[in-house]
Amino acid sequence: MLACKPVSYPIDQSHIVNNILNNNTGPLDNITGNQQLIGKLIYLSHTRPDIAYAIHFLSQYTHSPTDGCLKTAFHLSRYLKSAPGKGILFIKSDSFDLVAYADVDWAKCLTTRRSVTGYCVLLGNCLVSWKSKKQSTVSRSSAKDEFRAMCAASCEVIWLNNLLNELNIMVNVPINLFCDNTAALAIAANPMFHDRTKHFEIDLFFLRDCIPKGVIKCVGIQSTEQLADLFTEGQLVKAHNVLREKLKLFDLFKL
Repeated sequence: MLACKPVSYPIDQSHIVNNILNNNTGPLDNITGNQQLIGKLIYLSHTRPDIAYAIHFLSQYTHSPTDGCLKTAFHLSRYLKSAPGKGILFIKSDSFDLVAYADVDWAKCLTTRRSVTGYCVLLGNCLVSWKSKKQSTVSRSSAKDEFRAMCAASCEVIWLNNLLNELNIMVNVPINLFCDNTAALAIAANPMFHDRTKHFEIDLFFLRDCIPKGVIKCVGIQSTEQLADLFTEGQLVKAHNVLREKLKLFDLFKL
């Protein structure tokens, strides 16, 4: 791929990727080579959060890859060719405040119609944790999927808080958890909203238990300022200008 032409986004839109997979269904002769490539990209994603969503997608086809999967992986390699020396910038700061952003792309997968959860956690002005993963169940409501994403982010925040406390670093609580779905925020805040939410009661009571304890504080945010969109969308070029300004908090820089 040394002579390839770089591209400005790690993966195409979902319908374009599905067309590529449907039109290139032939099995690969060298499955091991494709698995090695995906494994190297997974290792690289530990310092490149911008490819987290693309890696999440490609990892689903490691056991039975097709020609379309390999073409998608090559597209990601062309994106990395545009800036091969980038990484995460950790800025020195006196603040040890944890801030979390949670978002979901409802029914993102066109094959299974499962949603994709994305969240990121910042310590001060530095990105320390992020995740992009397809949910295990199908939901008929975007609010329920948003709530599941908030619960997943809460678990990560609590783990980081406990880790910092063991290192004698006190974190200010409650920790702000930003979400752009008003219905999910209402479910988290209203303890009487349980008649239609019994099928995800575990997540429901877990997050509601964290709020009165003062560990988590759910805060509404505009969709254009949602940092977790980075982990639910593949095309970074479609990001809003406000989001790009926010991403400068953990700007990628050339080593």
